Amino acid sequence: MNTGHATVPAVRRERVLTAPPHAVYRAWLDPVILQRWLAPGTMECVRAEVDERIGGRYRIWQNASGQPGGGFDAEILDLVPDRRIIWQWAFVGPDREAGPVFDSRLTVTLDGTPDGGTRLVLLHEHLDALAAAHPDVADQVGNGWESVLDKLDALATA
Repeated sequence: MNTGHATVPAVRRERVLTAPPHAVYRAWLDPVILQRWLAPGTMECVRAEVDERIGGRYRIWQNASGQPGGGFDAEILDLVPDRRIIWQWAFVGPDREAGPVFDSRLTVTLDGTPDGGTRLVLLHEHLDALAAAHPDVADQVGNGWESVLDKLDALATA
């Protein structure tokens, strides 16, 4: 919500998915699977690179209507197999290295449910720099995560 001054301290989303924690964990780290779901709305993920280790790079390229739409350039800060991933998450524009980068922190936590599914909690923090520079974009971060989590849920149930 934009209240006249740009402040979006964090976005939190919670979902229960039918897929088990291991499958959801892999969906966040497998570049082939990422390309199927990690882009909001009508955007598409056209390329994903994952160096699956603490300190490894995590890069996502997105297109909007066939044109470069930016994406994310992140560093993996923590990996707990089938339980948690933490990234230093940077929003990048279409020019990637030439444009501004807005750093934040993304934490995805996974817990098994009694029926074999996964309770996913996504916490995206430190969005202040993005909100100060692009309040309208920052206001859409929550909606963007809703959209990609819908795609992840559909993929997990397919």
